[in-house]
Amino acid sequence: MAEAQQNAAQAPVFTIDKIYVKDLSLENPGAPKSFLIQEQPQIEVGLRTRGEQVDPDIYEVVLTVTLTAKAGDKTLFLVEAAQAGIFTIRGIPQEHMQQVMAINCPSVLFPYARETLADAVTRAGFPPVHLAPINFEALYQQQIAQGQGQPPAVAN
Repeated sequence: MAEAQQNAAQAPVFTIDKIYVKDLSLENPGAPKSFLIQEQPQIEVGLRTRGEQVDPDIYEVVLTVTLTAKAGDKTLFLVEAAQAGIFTIRGIPQEHMQQVMAINCPSVLFPYARETLADAVTRAGFPPVHLAPINFEALYQQQIAQGQGQPPAVAN
């Protein structure tokens, strides 16, 4: 019985404690003239992640997604959402923490960020932008292969 309790205490734990919008920014610089443009805008997507330990076994991870819509040389809108989550992560070897925070946590946060961005773009008066799913594991492996370190940085 004691062995079963010890194994349970050492089992890896990954729980979502809280998901929230940490920052949201919207710029609609060309309004109202931008609504008259008939040209299909080009959408640029930027992603950043960062994570930090806030208490023992408690981590905050922030996924920041930036959308910029341009028609020619005119910016129609720019929206940036920093979707954050507080996670309890325990029983994971330290050498795997970077991977958990760069793949698992952003994978949880992305659908929320996607909804926040679509809502903000709609509220700006434009049709919603629905981002395609993102494979954070492939992005992580690509960054490692390119020698860009081990994102996101884990601050203690």
